[in-house]
Amino acid sequence: MVNKQNMQINLEPRNISASTNLPHELEFMGDALQHQVDVFEQSRDANIILDLAPTGTGKTKAGFTVLLHQPTSSAIYIAPTNALVQQQTEAALKFVKEAGLPHVVKSASAKDIKGWSNDKVGKRSGEKLYNVLRNPSTIFPEVGANKPILLVTNPDIFYYATFFTYNRLDKDNIASSFYTQFATVIIDEFHLYDAKKLVGLLFYIAYFHVFGFFKNQRRVVLLTATPEPACEAALESLGKQGVKIVRVDGENQNSSNLLPSQTAVNLELRPIPEKKDDFLLSIASQVVELIEEKPNHNGAVILDSKDQINRLADILKNRGLDGKFGRITGSTPQLERQSAAQKQIILATSTVDVGFNFEKTPAPTRQNLDWLIFSARERASFWQRLGRVGRVLGKVETDIPSLAIAYLPDEAWKQGLENLDTTGGRNALKTTLESLRCLDKPFLRVYWCSEAFLEIARPLLELEVKLEGLNGSDYIPLLFNTMRETLGGKRTWDNYRWRMKILQGAENLSNTSVKNIKKDWKYVKGGQALLKAFIKVHYPEDWENIETKRTTLAEYEAVLFEDEEVAEDLFEFAEIWRASYSPLFQFRDSLFDNLNIYDPHGLLLDELDETILDPIHLLRYYEFRQKDELIQVTARAAEIYEISFRLRYHGVVQDFINTQLNKLTAFRDCHIIRRLNGAVSPTPLLTELEKNLLPGVIVCPRTNASIVFQLYKLGVISYPIQVECDDFSREYIILPSLSGILTLAMRFKQLQLPDNECFVACL
Repeated sequence: MVNKQNMQINLEPRNISASTNLPHELEFMGDALQHQVDVFEQSRDANIILDLAPTGTGKTKAGFTVLLHQPTSSAIYIAPTNALVQQQTEAALKFVKEAGLPHVVKSASAKDIKGWSNDKVGKRSGEKLYNVLRNPSTIFPEVGANKPILLVTNPDIFYYATFFTYNRLDKDNIASSFYTQFATVIIDEFHLYDAKKLVGLLFYIAYFHVFGFFKNQRRVVLLTATPEPACEAALESLGKQGVKIVRVDGENQNSSNLLPSQTAVNLELRPIPEKKDDFLLSIASQVVELIEEKPNHNGAVILDSKDQINRLADILKNRGLDGKFGRITGSTPQLERQSAAQKQIILATSTVDVGFNFEKTPAPTRQNLDWLIFSARERASFWQRLGRVGRVLGKVETDIPSLAIAYLPDEAWKQGLENLDTTGGRNALKTTLESLRCLDKPFLRVYWCSEAFLEIARPLLELEVKLEGLNGSDYIPLLFNTMRETLGGKRTWDNYRWRMKILQGAENLSNTSVKNIKKDWKYVKGGQALLKAFIKVHYPEDWENIETKRTTLAEYEAVLFEDEEVAEDLFEFAEIWRASYSPLFQFRDSLFDNLNIYDPHGLLLDELDETILDPIHLLRYYEFRQKDELIQVTARAAEIYEISFRLRYHGVVQDFINTQLNKLTAFRDCHIIRRLNGAVSPTPLLTELEKNLLPGVIVCPRTNASIVFQLYKLGVISYPIQVECDDFSREYIILPSLSGILTLAMRFKQLQLPDNECFVACL
């Protein structure tokens, strides 16, 4: 048993190199940091420029310098949050003006696009976006005709555009624009990207490489202070395949012109307590102690959950600190963020990890944050949050040490954190943390080796259809193989192509009717592939006859559709197949479609507005009522509600175990139950939320107790589900959506797909 204990390590100050010789193209910048100059110079020849300069040292401006190489070509800047989209749009406008560039700068969140004029092309968001990319003056006549655009958008829009899923009518035009139009692509804070988002990014880069766009001076700029090792390995793989990648960090210790960027940090590492109350009480005690010891110092607490921040605020109020702290969460408007930043103590969620500098008015002569308490379950979050404390770039006083207390998963001690050389400073800490698998970004390896390839099969199949009979059609298997080498997969393009065709058939057939299936199924894209899968799963003996050519598919079809029930079974098979895989093709991992929420009391938002929220979060943490088509939040729940499910299975328990357990599928007749202290709490919203088919995996809680426990520690929610069979009922655990499924696979649980194949391709 590892003896977990707090660990102390002193981290040396950090410096950043200032430029002493600006190229004439950058003279308008005045003073510049060396990494900004290096990004500009290296991007003359490189395909991908990776700027690794510390947080708060101007990586955004460094990325914008690349625009100067092709000053009349369009570009795109991808920021991780909508708040940062607006912030970086302002930064882009300023840079374009100072540099004398002709670009039209437009922010393009979903809300922005919806607000663009309908006068020229109508109300459809996709049509608006396509026309702005084609010619900004179509929507904004005041900017003048045929100017290049600098589009500032978020990963959501980027994903839906590049994966041909924006909408049915506009997806082709928008995808074509995103793949061909931008000479410069700047991706900010990409360490925040999860496994799915990174797949989308890497696919986009691989596309540029395979289709020869890098030869036409296309450039991709990646901005992060904390790259994920797995992502670095993927980029290294692309480098071996011919993509020219350069790294810039700006911390050349041999430079004669170093500027202090971060103070020395006295860092304490602590295990996250298992009980949430103990965790928050420990933090509150530490905050009180710091205020008492140094009443003039400023600090912050950064935690992952808004609920944790709110509960911590209640504890601090009870301990006499009311009025000394401000709160910043994802929904806090900009003006209120600035107001909160003036408080001595700032309580914040991960929203401050990027794009927020804790600026004070008047600005102190020393660092804005003297101390920081934070939790981190991932390596990138750890370094990002640690980089918030003790920033002194441009400050007068740079030698006042700062303090940080970091809470890490207790698994870190079991995996070797206790072996940290506490005298080795930042390098020793970096080396040790990179060795801890528990700090890896969740699901990277398991997802990249398995279902990531089904996800990228969708845009590949779309491209294959569009390139059929044209030059470039042979690039499709080459692009797949490039991704396979980059991510580490082992199955072939033919395998995933076939599976994607089945899914395509399921999506198309489930949108028709049982009546039309009998006459139209063969004309539906993917219909034949779906029928083959259906026969293989439900009629294995008939499938064997087809495979051995004792009969043909055409002969079988004639018999198949004489029976009305078979057509109904095929329709149901298509519905289940589509619903089972729906989490894979959702940008955000959520059990349900998000809801429109009205929040008049500012419980979720800090201003009167509508927002989008995961319904499960609403059901667990808030009181609400139905108001017309909106859900109106009325109060924060005094206690957290318990969520469970009930499934009616038409068959005996043993049939359920044999056919449904440990299988990715979609369950019919599944109902949500909301409880408080064991008592059912009825709400009309539950009926609205209940889907015809609920995707997920059901497992036995007894045989998977360790997995369920690990799920809890990873922050992945599983739910009890009562399965009512014809003979008797049993309680199981349902793991809905993609994160639960991947967690099972990570624990080497053998899962089946709808066609009874193994879920995980390789590990």
